[in-house]
Formats: sequence, structure tokens, C-alpha cells
Amino acid sequence: MQYWGITDPGCTRTQNQDTYHFEVLDKNTLLCIVCDGMGGAKSGNVASTLAADVFAQEVKRTWNSDMDEDAVDQMLQNAVKLANFTVFDQGQQFEEFTGMGTTLVAALIHKKFCSIVNVGDSRAYSVNHDGVRQLTKDHSLVQMMVSRGEITQEQARRYPGKNLITRAIGTETVVQCDVFHRRMTSGECLLLCTDGLSNTVDEQEILFEVVHGVNKQGSCERLLEIAKNRGAPDNVTCVLVQI
Repeated sequence: MQYWGITDPGCTRTQNQDTYHFEVLDKNTLLCIVCDGMGGAKSGNVASTLAADVFAQEVKRTWNSDMDEDAVDQMLQNAVKLANFTVFDQGQQFEEFTGMGTTLVAALIHKKFCSIVNVGDSRAYSVNHDGVRQLTKDHSLVQMMVSRGEITQEQARRYPGKNLITRAIGTETVVQCDVFHRRMTSGECLLLCTDGLSNTVDEQEILFEVVHGVNKQGSCERLLEIAKNRGAPDNVTCVLVQI
């Protein structure tokens, strides 16, 4: 199992409020996390970093390689709850952090089985020679409209309110997360990213760069370059894991 990551402020923002984190839990298990903070110039960065750190430490504390799927799901959900409580509590205690929050997408990969948890619109994709597949479902206004058949997925990419999310870590006392599972094959890649990437780079470009790239770190760099060539109005973060 190999992994790579890259993050950049983009072409418009002066500060990077995205965070990514890797945690090697044992020789067969990797945890990777991507968060996209929101709030003031200072608090968005605090929210994303705090959520990623708390989530990682809770999983590290409770992980056991003998866990079954249900136990892993419960562990990830508990880690989300703790991250949410911590970020929300900091927002309540300090005026400069009021209203801060963050998205979170995380993947626990044990051998070839992957459990993914998400809150917000940061995404996980599976990428291999057969194609690219979005594994998570955005918690966003436009996704709700797509699900109700009001707009198409293509229209959603250009919709004016596409950045409005319906769930975030730290903005409410309680947050709901979704958990997804994927049994991966040798050579398959898992891509985690913030909307700074997914809003500017389409799935076919992700497929081409990841599958046909000379090396996987280079794939992350080229995806970032595509986003920046298109103006990258938001922070851009990309994490890639190959089984």
C-alpha cells in the first residue's frame, strides 16, 4: 500500500484552510483524512486541523485489527462524534472561532477492504483501469436537488449554490455521517479530495491522470496543476492511495 498527498491555497485564497492527514495503524492498515475548513481567516484552518487530529487520535486509540465491519463502522462514527464535539466546543468557548466548521472525508484501509466516512462535500473516488467511481455522496444543496430530480448532475457542476453544504463538523451539537464500503483490487487507487479539486477537474481527467500517470505523486501534482490552470478559486487538496 502506497500513499501520496498534496494541498495548495489555490489561485484566489491567501490562506489554505484544507488539511490532510495519514496515520499508519499497523503494517496492513492505513487511515487517511481530508478536511475542508470554513469560517473566518483563522477559524477555518483551526476547524479542519482540529477535526483531522481528533478523528485520527480517536481511531488510533480504538483500532483493533480483529474488528468486524460493524465495529469499524461504529468506531468511525464515534470518531466523527468526538471531532464534532471538539470543534463545536472550541467555537462556543472562543469568540474568534464562533461558527467555524469543516467537512471531513476519511478512509480506513485494512488490507484490501476500505471503510469510508464523510460529512459535507469532500469526496472519495475509486480509480482503476475500468473507470472512476464516486464512492461518497455529497451533503449539499445541489446534491439534494439532483436526488429529487430537479437538476441533472451536469447542471449541478455549474449551479450557483453548489458550495452550500447541509452538514459539517462543528457547526451543530450533533452531526450525522455516512459510511461506505469498498473491497479493492490490486492496483486500484482511492482518491480523497476537497471540492476545490472536484469543482474544477472532471472525472475523466481524474481517471486519465491517475491511471496513466508516470507516478502517483505526479498524478496528484498534475491534478492540482489542472485546477490551478482553471483559476482554482478555492483551496485544493488531493490524497491518493494505491493498493
